[in-house]
Amino acid sequence: MIKRLQKHGNSVALIIEKPVMQALGITEETPLQVTVNGNALVVTPANVGVGPERMKSIIKEIRKQYGPMLKRLAD
Repeated sequence: MIKRLQKHGNSVALIIEKPVMQALGITEETPLQVTVNGNALVVTPANVGVGPERMKSIIKEIRKQYGPMLKRLAD
């Protein structure tokens, strides 16, 4: 696929069509990591993790479900 940059204010933009976004599993809200590899521009979804609030709820669920077993393993 050959693309051209498009003027966007004082910058230029690379438009990513919906079928390509669907194939990559990204949306317009997905953070993207942009890197340069030699003479190639590489755009990949950024690995941003699950966030502190989601992590707290996951740990709480794990403790609720597996707490007694983990305690026995630790002893």
